[in-house]
Amino acid sequence: MLQTQAPASPEQASPLIVDPTDIVTSKASVAATRAQLFERYEQGAVVTELVEDYSRRIDRMVAAAWRHFVPPASDAALVAVGGYGRGELHPHSDIDLLILVGDDGAKDLAEAIGALVIFLWDIRLEIGHSVRTVEDCRREAAADITVVTNLLEARLLDGDEGLFERMREVVGPDSIWPSHVFFAAKREEQAARRRKYGDTAYNLEPNIKENPGGLRDIQMIGWVTKRHFRTDSLHQLVDKGFLTEAEYLGLREQQALLWRIRFALHRLTDRREDRLLFDHQRVIADEFGFADQGDNLAVEQFMQQYYRAVMELNRLNEMLMQLFQEAILLHDQIGPPEPINKRFQVRSGYLEVTHPQVFERSPFSLLEIFLVLQQRPELKGVRASTIRLIREHRHRIDDDFREDMRARSLFMEILRQPTGVTSVLRRMNSYGVLAAYLPAFANIVGRMQYDLFHVYTVDEHTLQLLRNLRRFTVPEYNGEFPLCSATAQRIPKLELLYLAGLFHDIAKGRGGDHSLLGAREAWDFCQLHYLSEYDSRLVSWLVEHHLLMSMTAQRKDISDPTVVQAFAETVGDGARLDYLYLLTVADARATNPKRWNSWKNALLRDLYLATQRALERGLHNPQAQDDLIERKQREAMRLLALEGIDADACRDIWSRFGMDFFLPLTPEELAWQTGQMLQVPDEALPLVVIRPVVARGCTEVFLYARDEKNLFVRITALLDQRALNIMDARITTTDNGYAANAFQVLGHDHRPIEQGAQTDELRALLLETLRQPKTDPPTVNRRLPRQHHHFPTETRISFAEDQRNRRTMMRLTTLDRPGLLAEIGDVFEACDIRLQSAKIATVGAEVDDVFFISTQDAEPITCETALTCLRQQIHDRLEQAGQGAT
Repeated sequence: MLQTQAPASPEQASPLIVDPTDIVTSKASVAATRAQLFERYEQGAVVTELVEDYSRRIDRMVAAAWRHFVPPASDAALVAVGGYGRGELHPHSDIDLLILVGDDGAKDLAEAIGALVIFLWDIRLEIGHSVRTVEDCRREAAADITVVTNLLEARLLDGDEGLFERMREVVGPDSIWPSHVFFAAKREEQAARRRKYGDTAYNLEPNIKENPGGLRDIQMIGWVTKRHFRTDSLHQLVDKGFLTEAEYLGLREQQALLWRIRFALHRLTDRREDRLLFDHQRVIADEFGFADQGDNLAVEQFMQQYYRAVMELNRLNEMLMQLFQEAILLHDQIGPPEPINKRFQVRSGYLEVTHPQVFERSPFSLLEIFLVLQQRPELKGVRASTIRLIREHRHRIDDDFREDMRARSLFMEILRQPTGVTSVLRRMNSYGVLAAYLPAFANIVGRMQYDLFHVYTVDEHTLQLLRNLRRFTVPEYNGEFPLCSATAQRIPKLELLYLAGLFHDIAKGRGGDHSLLGAREAWDFCQLHYLSEYDSRLVSWLVEHHLLMSMTAQRKDISDPTVVQAFAETVGDGARLDYLYLLTVADARATNPKRWNSWKNALLRDLYLATQRALERGLHNPQAQDDLIERKQREAMRLLALEGIDADACRDIWSRFGMDFFLPLTPEELAWQTGQMLQVPDEALPLVVIRPVVARGCTEVFLYARDEKNLFVRITALLDQRALNIMDARITTTDNGYAANAFQVLGHDHRPIEQGAQTDELRALLLETLRQPKTDPPTVNRRLPRQHHHFPTETRISFAEDQRNRRTMMRLTTLDRPGLLAEIGDVFEACDIRLQSAKIATVGAEVDDVFFISTQDAEPITCETALTCLRQQIHDRLEQAGQGAT
């Protein structure tokens, strides 16, 4: 039996026992080591010490086993590599071993090495190992940057020291991968990794190791330091002038936070885990001592701490990579300065200050530097030494600075520039200048919103929105959103639009209505920056109403002239409409780009155009429903006449429908649906037609059949089973007992479904369902997405009477789940409720659906008892369904 003594600690552990003849005892020793580690963690031990201590314990355990299995004086060495080689071992990290052998060692020691590896696995050490000669190491390292990086961390645990030193020599920078080639390759590797993670540190479920600003970026700094400066100490970067002492301490502080999170993840999941999933965020926030503070959730506070840490690490990494590039690739030969003015000059394409006291003597240069960047788009960026000076002098942006006319003029000039607005605002945020100049912005830096709808932190979302606004003004992107690009050409003052974007979410996390609070902030800012009262009111109004257009489009029936009229009256004039439309589209796309789709685009476009017509007609002259329907019918009959369809036939079939059939349809859609119904005799029903509707950005599933019980339930269940997203449903029942139902759908990728085999199969399944009305609805067997379990959503149901259209509007907010629409439809059937139409909106894990319903006699549901019963049945059904959707 072999014993190794662990390093001393405040909680002195018992000796580690490694007995290759007793797997059970050795396995228990490994488990006890981890248990002691977790116990010390729970008692508040510093994770940095735990990680390093655990590595030393494993060193002794593995080395003891090596000495047992491998004969003394063998031509071999046991080497720790990778993270284990750095002495950084988290509880479930891989224990990467290199077994270095002489030229004949692999054959002579094969049995001993095999027994060693099996033993280490048997006692539950998660090892990764390779057996190589010195020449193997040289050859593989020369061919692969990841291999040489792994060997860069090599640390001898036991065995032949001479063999180990020969290996280090042949893979060193004097033999292969000289430091300038190594650095260039690692920079490209880093860029590829960042692209994989979307070039943002602000992912909802970040990988704390691989994401930009994560542990891998810290390791990158360490690798370059070892390869070029040939030292294991990051503090040497301070001695060599690459870091200040404060920056070094900041780097270690942020690394300690990431290590603490990673340690907590390993402990929580009992496995190697680097993803900070929703499953774990709340638990770790509680473990770290965060507590809810009103609307400011503990998990949001914890994630804000994380995001701010990786943002700081990202900035440090960017600065160091630039300094390394100058030292390693350019050999500090960066060319002579090209003066711009007394304060700034250009050197090798990078902007820098003319002397280190620039910001001390001229504090307003802290804003001027960004204006210079905009005015000289050929510049590659800001030199790292100047970035450091900006960071060191941010404190000069105080109340006196902000109240000075020169600072205010510079900031507004930045927003008025024809190019570079987005890029310099990003730089200002990265360097901390934006938060210094706009103190309210500091509160949203790194602030997440704990839901699946907002995929960025609030500051990143704001910058994405501004990017989207800028793209509307760039001719190169006119094809992306033609109407937005055309509208942007009419905007007289783009800086007002950018200010509205900058302030629209600035009050999030404070409690209260962020739109109202933000509007006040925007008004104060505009007045302080000498904007006219008209311009100030416009920006403030846009911030206050920035959600109005999207809420109207997604939650109301915008085919109803009264809805459009009410929206137009709130907007007031065409200029506001243009600003609001652009702000709304940019905002929606920046909230969750993957959730943006052609259907939302069409909804907002249709509302914009309808409101534009209402404003042109005059708010005092609203359009009547009857006139609107008559115009649609006349145009539809004209189109149908071109196909040889008689007007009397049109009037005959239309006479069976109520007004709710005509309102949502364009004349072209009315003509198409009418033509489909007229061309199929009753005996040939049911009719199912699936077609792309480019104007609405979706696929339309149109059904015409005899009305049957549970028709809506069976159709929606089938569509849901096929993983189709129903965006809108129009349910019409004729006076003679037929149903004309139109569903606007998107595929699981939020795109219209392609015509072909997929639509042919769907049509066949729908026809089969319609021809067998007695069969039960198909079972929706899709599972609830993992992330949805972490966002408990209270089911809320409200009713409002739409007396003009003789119907009741029911709004349902609940957790999104498979089969939801079918469940709701089944309740309507059970309660003898007629469903006229439905507008479907999914916000992250939450649905916010609106159903227009009536009695079977097409009357609003006014009986409070009936509404209470309906509300209770929906609650009961969803609670029951939710238990099976896990």
